[in-house]
Amino acid sequence: MHAPLPPPAAPLLRLAQVTKRFAAHTAVDAVSLDLASGEFVCLLGPSGCGKSTLLRLLAGFETPDSGTIHLDGADLTALPPHRRPVNMMFQSYALFPHLSVAGNVGYGLKGLGLSRAALQERVGGLLQLVRLDGFAARKPETLSGGQRQRVALARALAREPRLLLLDEPLSALDRALREETQGELRAIQRRLGTSFVVVTHDPAEAMALADRVGVMERGRLVQVGPARTLYERPASRFVAGLLGDVNLIEGRLGPAVPGAVRSVETALGPIRAGGEGEAGAAVVVAIRPERLGIGGEGGSDATELSGTLAEATFLGDRLRYRVTMADGTVLRASAPLPITGPAPSVGAAVTVAIPAESARILPA
Repeated sequence: MHAPLPPPAAPLLRLAQVTKRFAAHTAVDAVSLDLASGEFVCLLGPSGCGKSTLLRLLAGFETPDSGTIHLDGADLTALPPHRRPVNMMFQSYALFPHLSVAGNVGYGLKGLGLSRAALQERVGGLLQLVRLDGFAARKPETLSGGQRQRVALARALAREPRLLLLDEPLSALDRALREETQGELRAIQRRLGTSFVVVTHDPAEAMALADRVGVMERGRLVQVGPARTLYERPASRFVAGLLGDVNLIEGRLGPAVPGAVRSVETALGPIRAGGEGEAGAAVVVAIRPERLGIGGEGGSDATELSGTLAEATFLGDRLRYRVTMADGTVLRASAPLPITGPAPSVGAAVTVAIPAESARILPA
């Protein structure tokens, strides 16, 4: 698990109320965000949420209609891309097919006035960084997808940007290679200390890579924080559903009581959960499947409900359950293997325990 970096007094990057419209459509809506030097942030959201437009605003390929973008205290808002200490790695990698690997990596260094020896040394160091030393003379068409991705990364790092932007950098890779490359990307970022902003639609990728995840919905940045905080304490049902499987139980919030636990009146009966809100407000209780107990193993503050086990699926490292409640509601639960004691049988009456500390009250 990555320890989150503390927010800096003077951040490397500061976005203040940045808005971008295309005709009547607001693609980015009053987004504010601070980024620390050396921090890795992922912008996460579905297609059309504005995350790629926000990345293009940072790169200078789009200009905001309002708001400001500062890097190292300097106002970049109106600067063109070539005048920003920022580089961008595109989703397509955009490698030059007629150039060698070394030619691709060194392409952006030609205007720096480096000697031939210095240029070769810089390119060689970058290829070693991305584990492609020995591939300098190869053409992109002879490389695997993962190797092309690393060439594109080396080229993006060649001018030593203060901020590197990556647009869905791993989306073209198969699952196994994507997981391997995540670790490599994270290690390179840590070694260089360069600040990264990555756009992705993959929650698992965002949680594996980032110090902090910023969730975008309809152009707005709706929650920012360490992945564990967003997973365990989502601010909305949208965030809860985006970051993994979740049970959402609708109800109305009971009166405030001393302590952090509130009661929510639902069709399943009263459920104890953590959160805030006005008494009588429409809310949902969010509970992750792995936090549900089958058989009443929920602790002293848990809500226990009766249901019928409708399905038990073996998934290698865990069992996934579907439990049908008396009103027809289906709750999803999962339990790691091996399970102590006999596993419940499909069709059997079971008790579902909802621990109050794992159940979150969210706005409806």
